[in-house]
Amino acid sequence: MLKIGVPSKGRLMDQSFAWFAARGITLRRTGNEREYAGAVEGLEGVSLVLLSAAEIPRELAAGRIHLGVTGTDLLREKLAGWPGRVAELAPMGFGHADLVIAVPAAWVDVDTLDDLDAAAAGFRAAHGFRLRIATKYHRLVRDYLKRHGVADYQLVDSQGATEGTIRNLTAEAIADITSTGETLRANHLKILSAPPVLRSQATLFAARAADWTGCRDAAAAVAGRLGVALPPPAA
Repeated sequence: MLKIGVPSKGRLMDQSFAWFAARGITLRRTGNEREYAGAVEGLEGVSLVLLSAAEIPRELAAGRIHLGVTGTDLLREKLAGWPGRVAELAPMGFGHADLVIAVPAAWVDVDTLDDLDAAAAGFRAAHGFRLRIATKYHRLVRDYLKRHGVADYQLVDSQGATEGTIRNLTAEAIADITSTGETLRANHLKILSAPPVLRSQATLFAARAADWTGCRDAAAAVAGRLGVALPPPAA
């Protein structure tokens, strides 16, 4: 049985269903909103698995689903060495968001990553500890700041309203996902004048570790309708 993992609720689920439907594959939820059950109509040997978007990278990496829809931000954050574990099949054109670095708008002299590096050094000299950047994207942000030569900072975990950590005095800057920047501006934050850490969107991925041997016909049918080429499994 070929298993397709799709976000279990909200706009991501609805837009995923619409994307598949436009390509001739009908996905539908069965049962009530508290039941994570679904079905694929008109294709033999294909099942729908409803999961949170954050769970889908883990299930792909483990090979428990064959195909999965999730954000590129979640997948690249959660899976080290992701190209060897999953294959990116198709950007889906929705769920767009940028992972950005933001600082208090009152920091008038901090507009670039070089400014942030200088501010971090000054902060440590003045306070005796590193400038704190709140984020839930530790891997992506650490790699990005290292590439751009920013030092003297520490990442602090934020799994809630990251933009509120500065007001609550638990961080001095943040790295978070934004679509429009409105929430950041409402919290008196400004995005640094730098390329985003990552431009993310909903994307269809394939699991290299999944067992494809028993579902080759179903996989070929799905790939044909979607217009994608499935990769060979990992060695």
